[in-house]
Amino acid sequence: MNGLDEWIAGEARFAASAMAGAISAAHLVKDRPGFGQRVVPRPGSVLASPVPAAYDPDPDYFFHWFRDSAIVIDALRVALAEGFTDGAALVRFREFVEFSLFLRGLDGRALLRQGDFRRRVQPSFLQYVRPDAEIAAAFGEAALAETRVNPDGALDFIRWARPQADGPALRILALLRWRRQRPDLDAAVGWGARQLIAGDLAFTLARAHEPSFDIWEEESGRHYYTQLVQAEALAQGAEWFTEIGQGDRARACAAAAAEILSRLDAFWNDAAGFYRSRAGAADAGKELDIAVVLAVLHAARASGAHSVLDPRAQATLTALEELFDAEYAINRDRPAGRGPAMGRYASDAYYSGGAYFFATLGAAEFYFRLAAALLSGAGMPVTNDNRRFRLRLIAAEGEAESRALAAAAIERGDSIMRTVRAFTPIGGDLSEQFDRTTGAQTSAKHLSWSYAAFITAAASRAQALQTSRASGPSQRM
Repeated sequence: MNGLDEWIAGEARFAASAMAGAISAAHLVKDRPGFGQRVVPRPGSVLASPVPAAYDPDPDYFFHWFRDSAIVIDALRVALAEGFTDGAALVRFREFVEFSLFLRGLDGRALLRQGDFRRRVQPSFLQYVRPDAEIAAAFGEAALAETRVNPDGALDFIRWARPQADGPALRILALLRWRRQRPDLDAAVGWGARQLIAGDLAFTLARAHEPSFDIWEEESGRHYYTQLVQAEALAQGAEWFTEIGQGDRARACAAAAAEILSRLDAFWNDAAGFYRSRAGAADAGKELDIAVVLAVLHAARASGAHSVLDPRAQATLTALEELFDAEYAINRDRPAGRGPAMGRYASDAYYSGGAYFFATLGAAEFYFRLAAALLSGAGMPVTNDNRRFRLRLIAAEGEAESRALAAAAIERGDSIMRTVRAFTPIGGDLSEQFDRTTGAQTSAKHLSWSYAAFITAAASRAQALQTSRASGPSQRM
């Protein structure tokens, strides 16, 4: 193993342990005196960050986000498969399924019937409490449109961006992947997973044509990220319904998935050369957004449009690299062999408005997955759309042999992993961001999504290297 190999292996184990510490963290307590809350997480809840904070200055991420929890529980599956963690992951998964089933009973009307929850809120905090009508509407299927809940399973009554439709779709994908990887799941867990998949598919089928807030919870509308993970969840749900003999539901899901994918083709901005992150964005500066790359990774389509083999997805990553190369001081005059740190979109103003670990790791993972696909026999189309992307891999026009392209993609991914290494402290901690100028970690500490992104990037790299060794002499640079 070389130095980078050793660091990635060690950091992946650390990331798996740190991420697992945010799941079923029943030993932690979070006080929100302004809202009259004392929160003790239930087993199976997934904290976006287990570090109590109150925007002092770090943000309060002591919540179970539906989106983040699905991403984390999917990464837990990967960590188990790669040996980054042990069999305790199966216990955490079982608890996640049980907690998710418990959340099906969310009912804002019950909270209102208590009658006194507002009296526990300090007067200066009442402005941040949701209106009664909004709370009352949060029950049944509508509860799945909640962005987050308290990790004790209580409805979040704080004003936030809602409705949110990506969480159920991501949970479908995570649960189906767990079922495929672990067909030996016990009967209770298997039954619970089936109940959740069926309910989430019904919600996604019903809501796929409705606007929702984007992945960053900043703008309501129709968004590439949400639509792609919904399309893939419905497509895989159609296969699952077929397997269990529910043909009508399978056909409905397949038809909806095809319609969404057709709609996504219109997100391509031919003049700018990238997939727009949203339709009719109020802020055109957000159209070029790492959310598109994350959507491709989280949907994990094997080939074709909206996969790592899509020339337009490749062009979008190139446009993002060029954006952040120009925008971030830490990317200018960086040492040879280091790739760009990546953020969300141009002129991001959240906290440092800097690079995100999960965005930077997502770019690396894109290259590793592309390499694995090429080494497994996939072809890489030569189009005008991905010309700049191809030139970044191999500085020559025209066709290139797949193995050479794969080796270049692995090296490109490694260059980005070196950048992650440069801004990761010796202890291995990963926050949400690292500053665009100084590289100092900022925003939420120990972000579970950051650890999940490291795990999946490391696993994708391992798969690419293993496929390379299996298919012939090493071409690593």
